[in-house]
This record gives sequence, C-alpha cells and structure tokens, in this order.
Amino acid sequence: MARTIKDTNLETRTARSRLKARGKPYYRTIEPGLHLGYRKPTSGAGKWVVRHYVGGQAYSVETIATADDNADADGVAILDFKQAQEQARERMVTRARAAAGKAGPYLVADAMEDYFDWLEAEGRTPEAIQDAKYRNCAFIDPELGKDEVASLKADRLRKWRDNLAKAQPRIRTRKDEEQKHREAVTGAGEGGAALSRARRASANRIWTTLRAALNKAFEHSKVDSDVEWRKVKPFKGVDGARPGHLSVAEAKRLINASSPEFRPLVQAALFTGARYGQLARLTAADFDPDVGTLRVTTRKGDGSVKEYHVQLTAEGARFFAQQCAGKKRSDRLFKKDDGSVWEKSHQDRPMHEACAGAKISPALGINQLRHTYASLAIKNGVELIYIAKNFGHSDTRMVEKHYGHIRDSDFAKAIRKDAPRFGFKPDKKLAAFHS
Repeated sequence: MARTIKDTNLETRTARSRLKARGKPYYRTIEPGLHLGYRKPTSGAGKWVVRHYVGGQAYSVETIATADDNADADGVAILDFKQAQEQARERMVTRARAAAGKAGPYLVADAMEDYFDWLEAEGRTPEAIQDAKYRNCAFIDPELGKDEVASLKADRLRKWRDNLAKAQPRIRTRKDEEQKHREAVTGAGEGGAALSRARRASANRIWTTLRAALNKAFEHSKVDSDVEWRKVKPFKGVDGARPGHLSVAEAKRLINASSPEFRPLVQAALFTGARYGQLARLTAADFDPDVGTLRVTTRKGDGSVKEYHVQLTAEGARFFAQQCAGKKRSDRLFKKDDGSVWEKSHQDRPMHEACAGAKISPALGINQLRHTYASLAIKNGVELIYIAKNFGHSDTRMVEKHYGHIRDSDFAKAIRKDAPRFGFKPDKKLAAFHS
C-alpha cells in the first residue's frame, strides 16, 4: 500500500474544524505534481479536491468527494483523509493513462512494457533487455498479460509460478511450429530430482522478472498497493544445491564428444569457470598474452557492469592465444561455423548432445562446468580466495557456501588418519544390518 501522508491540519475532523473557512483549499502534496486539498465552507461539511500539475505552470483542479466532517466515511461519497489520498492517486493514474492513449485498466502487459522502457532508460544491455522480453513473451504474457495489476491476488500468482515449475523445459522451436519441450525425466532418482530443482530455479528467475515489473508499477504510482505480490516468495533451497562436478577424465570425454564449432566454448568454460554469456561476449582484446589473463565482464543487480580478470594456467593461455590467432582486437573469440555469434539458448542443444556422446547422465548445462573448474581446483589445493577472485567475487563467502565441503576433505583425511583408535573389531557372529 502506498504510504499515507500525514498532515496535522487535515487528517482528523477535529483538526479541520479549527481551520478558517475560505474559498482556496488547504493543500497537501501527495506525489510530485499531485496535491490533495480541503475546501472549508462557512457551514456544513468540507470538500476534498485534487490538484494535478498539467505543465506550463498550470494546474487542473477537481472536487472528488465530501469530507467526513459530519458523518462517518463510507469510502465512496464521504471520505476520510486516508481514503481521499487513495482517490487522488487513482485519478492521477487514470489521467496519466489517458494522456498516453491507454484508457482502461492497467494490465500486466502494460506493466511489462513500462518495465522494458525503464530498463532501456537505465542503460541496461540489449542482452539483458532481450532476456526479460523473452521471459515475458514465453511465460508471463500468455498467462497473466490481460490481468489487471490492481486486481492481482497472491493465490493467482502462486499458482502461475507453481505451474512454471511443473512444466518441462522448452527447446528451440521454429516460430511457425508448436512449442517443443525436452523429453520428460520422471521419478525420484538423480535425474528427476535435478530437473525438479532446475525447473524451480527457472521459475524463480521468471518470477523475479515479473516482480520487478510490478514493483516498478507500484513505485511509479500506476497502482496503489504491492501487498499481494509481496506475499509470494521464491522457491527456497533451489540455488544452493550444486550438481556433482566432472572428473578430469569425464571433462576430456565431454570435450571430445562436442561438435567442432561448440568444442572451443566447452574448453573455455573448463579453463576459466566463466559463464556462457561471459564467454560468448569475449573479444580478442580481452586476452592478455603477456600476463596470461582474461578480462571478463558481468552485470550486477543494480545494472552496473563489473570487470575482473581471470588468471589462466599455461595450458589455458595457449588455448586462448590460439583462439585469438588471425583475429582483430574487436572480433568475437567464439563464433559458429557460419560466422554468427553465440546467443541465448544456442548452447542448450549442443551441450546435451555432447553429454549424450560422452555418456554423462544427467546431462549438464554449460554453466555447470563452472562447478567442475572450482571443484577440481580446490581438490588440487587452490585456496578459496583465489577461486573467488577468478569468479569475480570480492570475498570467499559464495565459494565457501558452495565448495567449502570439498576443502573439508583434508579435514576428513586428517581425522581418519590421526583420530584415536581403540582396537575395536566387529563380532563376526552378528548379522549385517539391513534397512
């Protein structure tokens, strides 16, 4: 709910009774360009008026209701100070929509369009804006686009989110064909559990996009309340679990099973721990052969771009030097065989095919190779702080959260080696325990 403005002269009938009668209303600013006024008559109940700034140092004034000076407020014809503020905001939204040629209720589709405009005004990258538009087109607009934002209920949003988590993952489909989905993985086994976690994590990301748009609608006074969607919480515990990492042998099998045009991306992911989107944006200028580092960029939650440098092994440096050979500094490092760039979701199919060829089940996404990089490095004795720096983190908290258990293997080895022993031997007459 929008914050209720306080005013000691207007908020109670007792306070208003002490005001002098006059033709000019007593005004209180509600929002920039919006003022709620109280016109005090010589007798009888006063009137609530709204003043809108229309530009050119001009205002439009309209009377909206009778004040609750002599009778209790009914929320329609007789309003108290709080209700008058709500009416003033509603009229501001109506006027703004009419001025923009959008008569009628403010829909989720309108909120999404306004959100895209805001992203562009904030200078977000075209990739980030396109990602938000894709989520809207695929998941939000078909189900919720025609819903009025002011009428949204938590149960409606929660049911929509839950259905997202139950749906099978989409795969690339031609525009003129019915949407295709990946083959279902069912059951309580590793594959089914991994898919369930991934679908809930995906539902969380889609919900984040919609919630951001709804929050902007509320922030910009397009609706009066954000109470309903604040009740809807993301799925818990779906981002903390990390899939098992590949062994060196498995990683080699994956590289060999990858198609020739996709193989360099897989190798780059294993050499750096960088995400697919970061790798797809790399240019020849990002590799520094003199010091063996790779410049990587990532966009933070506030829209700013963060740049950091990944330290490469000698093997990794040779690989990137080979990728840069014959390229201009502005050329993308990784392109498809037809010369086009790798874009969102282009990696899904070749990665699944590579996993199938390498007999890796369940199949991994290319971003999960980040976990292989970190896990193998830690097992080889690399300190967590160095992994954190190569991932662009300012401290070790995230690395500790997801990979600390691997470092604890040294602790386990020490306990097994040096903890006290008491010569215990199991009684051979006892039957083995079966659960």
